[in-house]
Amino acid sequence: MGSGLHVRYVSDGQTFRRLLERCSTPGSSDRLHRILLAELNTAGALDWSRACVDGSHIRGRTRGADTGPSPVDRRKTGSKHHLICDGRSTPLKVHTTAANVNDVTPTLALVDGIPPVARRPGRPRGRPDSQLGDKDYHSNPHRRESRKRPILPVISRKGAPNIKGLGKLRYVVEQTFVRLHQFRRLAVQWEHRTELSDAFVSSACGLICWRRQKKHRS
Repeated sequence: MGSGLHVRYVSDGQTFRRLLERCSTPGSSDRLHRILLAELNTAGALDWSRACVDGSHIRGRTRGADTGPSPVDRRKTGSKHHLICDGRSTPLKVHTTAANVNDVTPTLALVDGIPPVARRPGRPRGRPDSQLGDKDYHSNPHRRESRKRPILPVISRKGAPNIKGLGKLRYVVEQTFVRLHQFRRLAVQWEHRTELSDAFVSSACGLICWRRQKKHRS
């Protein structure tokens, strides 16, 4: 790759976990993700016209800080991945929370957590033009805060018909979750420590971006 990065595959999750504990510094996985996003952006492979948000429940095998009773799994212990992706299914940011956290609660943190992505030419880009979400993301305060950023919220209102064609535009976030949870280590919450859980998620996002870059070049 243009940045001189070398991707090394690790055979199993336990080995990777030990490497993270021993070698990684705070934010190192985020930096890798940001570098790969910048390379995709430079190549014109990111779609900033819209960003899509959604949440996905995962089971928890521990009772760490990011677990809680799941409302969709008979209140068993679980977590939730909150994800925002671009219009081409590239993960921009992921947060992990307890399973009983409402989808709309971390949405602004997701938007603000999108790293400034370098591009040529021009200033770094870190804001999509619009944000698409289902009715779980309807919140008047959230709409006002989105417009301040400025991002156009395209979200169906509760009690009103769905916005026509919104589902066809939002399908990319479901594709992103499929790619994210193909990493078996992320399909279940195993970690007690938030920083290790976040490192696994950021590393997975970086690997997805790296694969997308290879596909874009070919």
